[in-house]
Amino acid sequence: AAASSCARDAEPDVEPLAIAPLPGAEPFPADLARCLGVAAARRAREHAPRTSHLAPDGAPLYTNRLVLETSPYLQQHAHNPVDWYPWGEDAFAAARRLGRPIFLSIGYSTCHWCHVMERESFEDVEIARLLNERFVAVKVDREERPDVDEVYMSAVLALSGGGGWPMTVVMTPDGEPFFGGTYLPPRDGERGLRTGLATVLQVLAERYASDRDQVVAHAADVARAVREAARPPAAGAVPDAAPLHAAVRTLHATFDAENGGFGGAPKFPRTVTLELLLRHHRRTGDPESLAMVLTTLDRMAAGGVRDHVGGGFHRYATDAAWRVPHFEKMLYDNALLAVAYLEAFQATGERRFADVARDTLDYLAREMMSEQGALHAATDADSLSPAGREEEGRFFTWTPDELEAVLGPDRARLFAARHGVTLEGNLDGRSVLHLARPLEDVARESGLDVAQLDAEIEGARRLLHEARARRPAPLRDDKVIAAWNGLAISAFARAGRVLGEPRFTAHAARAADFVLGEMVEDGELRRTWIAGEARHDAVLEDHAFVIAGLLDLHEATFDARWLEAALGLQARLDARFADDEAGGYFATRDDGERLLARAKPSYDGALPSGNSVAAQNLLRLYELTGDERHRERAQRLLGAFAQVFAAMPASFPRMLAALDFALDTPKEVVVIAPSDVAEARPLLGEVARIFLPNAVLVAASEHDAADAAGLVPLLADKRALGGKPTAYVCERRVCKLPTSDVATLRRQLATVTPYPSP
Repeated sequence: AAASSCARDAEPDVEPLAIAPLPGAEPFPADLARCLGVAAARRAREHAPRTSHLAPDGAPLYTNRLVLETSPYLQQHAHNPVDWYPWGEDAFAAARRLGRPIFLSIGYSTCHWCHVMERESFEDVEIARLLNERFVAVKVDREERPDVDEVYMSAVLALSGGGGWPMTVVMTPDGEPFFGGTYLPPRDGERGLRTGLATVLQVLAERYASDRDQVVAHAADVARAVREAARPPAAGAVPDAAPLHAAVRTLHATFDAENGGFGGAPKFPRTVTLELLLRHHRRTGDPESLAMVLTTLDRMAAGGVRDHVGGGFHRYATDAAWRVPHFEKMLYDNALLAVAYLEAFQATGERRFADVARDTLDYLAREMMSEQGALHAATDADSLSPAGREEEGRFFTWTPDELEAVLGPDRARLFAARHGVTLEGNLDGRSVLHLARPLEDVARESGLDVAQLDAEIEGARRLLHEARARRPAPLRDDKVIAAWNGLAISAFARAGRVLGEPRFTAHAARAADFVLGEMVEDGELRRTWIAGEARHDAVLEDHAFVIAGLLDLHEATFDARWLEAALGLQARLDARFADDEAGGYFATRDDGERLLARAKPSYDGALPSGNSVAAQNLLRLYELTGDERHRERAQRLLGAFAQVFAAMPASFPRMLAALDFALDTPKEVVVIAPSDVAEARPLLGEVARIFLPNAVLVAASEHDAADAAGLVPLLADKRALGGKPTAYVCERRVCKLPTSDVATLRRQLATVTPYPSP
């Protein structure tokens, strides 16, 4: 990055800023200092320096190498007095040359405690001097480099028993860690913690200097433990339904019947568990599995974790009742939640779930979509108060006086009663909006009928959204992440099909065009894009999530180019990521950077694992194309993780959803129209209304079906009978009687294959 930036700056269009020496650091070479000065000057034209160290003219006193990076998170640290390096060989070479350990800090741009640690420690000149004199400091954006994050998170878990962000690791110049932790206060005793960062740094630097051999030996032991943890167990046969039932029993035992969700505070919207429960209910009819899903979705939609003014959901709730959130908003959460609400709508027909999905996707399209159609990564939890201080949640919370100033006294009273706005508040004297009381109760007290009150509340919401837009907004991380855009493509495509709203399908197509057009270089998918530049090798989840999005877009449009693109990416995934010996996929390419370990992820957390999504993709591709290689890879993938299913089934709900598909008799639904697919809208609408997770859908005009059969053999020999749109519901290529009747189609789709007996 430095070399290319300096090459561009042979004739800079700005006067370089003066680059002061960083406290305790070696001076920058003259050419690098000039390059940093040019980059800092250019950035200053658009952004105020994010630092407390300013010259009298407002220019930053300090600038480090991160000013040359495109990551918003790394840019946030570009004017710290710390001599930060981005991850790369330059940092490791410097550590070897200087004989110093590496201080590695990993976080992301919307992380609240990352911001706290920056303000408290990385802006502190004394701590910066200690880092610059005794360590080589490296900063990593975990969203850009999930491979680095995963490996060192495993190390932190091994060293400290817990993990999170900001992640703090100290390691040898060979990348082997000997200290790991998360947030640390700057000094001993602060924030109730006995030991602060300054003390940790002093102790570790002295230990490395005085007893290096022992430190290196300990680091080697930790590295071996990380490699061992990354080694998957021996492969086995594809499991039966036993781990599915075991996972559901675990979820039953941890379910919060009052508030929804699982366990206590904090609560995350782990949508993968809801997806599994819906599939279990479909196959077994278990009413409790469905009830857990619906209760959780209803409580989240009513809680403060949902943004009741602007739409969308915050990252998680700090309490068991979903009342007070951690206010950052992540693209992946909102895409996954939109799909969860769509599936609940399909499973129940209850419009309230469709409304939440629509509201969430409208938020993404309005506030998170770029002009080119790509989706940005996230928005911050913090924003500026009127006093100029960064406060978490300030942008989203309200007082009664603020409501009245926007809405007037009568409408403010109604809105406050419905959304729990009080004088006391529930977050530092301010109120997080939630659905505090039923609409019917507020209507009865106010003398309005429910429809009138609903209209009043909706009007108030629009006014508050306009007023809120005038507040200092949280920062937005504008980078485009391939994997997360894949999730968004899925959500928009599925919403377009399920809700019958083409605008959502159009959003999906624009995002897919962007990823395939701007984020593929020399046939290889890239992980991130920002400011016109695609960077970093895509990892497993990027390929898997984008493939899934393209398959969903194909089912929404029946345009062959999306299926062809999915098959192309799958071929790259098979060629560069597959474990041909044991099955499944590694997180990184076979020719990628060699880290401490090459992980083969399977855990389904806030995000599903790449292997879980890849398994579902392979099963779908087999049903669409009939290519046995896809089915065989799916079978081997599921067998590769058979032992972990048995040991901790509830940790792999999306993988179990793929197992549910593999143990089912998937439906192959083919719709043929006489001349145009639009003629088959009633039949396609019926398919869209039904919850069919283990199915594929293709449609074509009779004229196009023969040509398309080369790609999708299901279309071969299918006709529009009697000149009417005709549906074929098939299983294992054997079809029921074709029908043009919606009611008959509904009955054919409603049949369910129970789980096989052990």
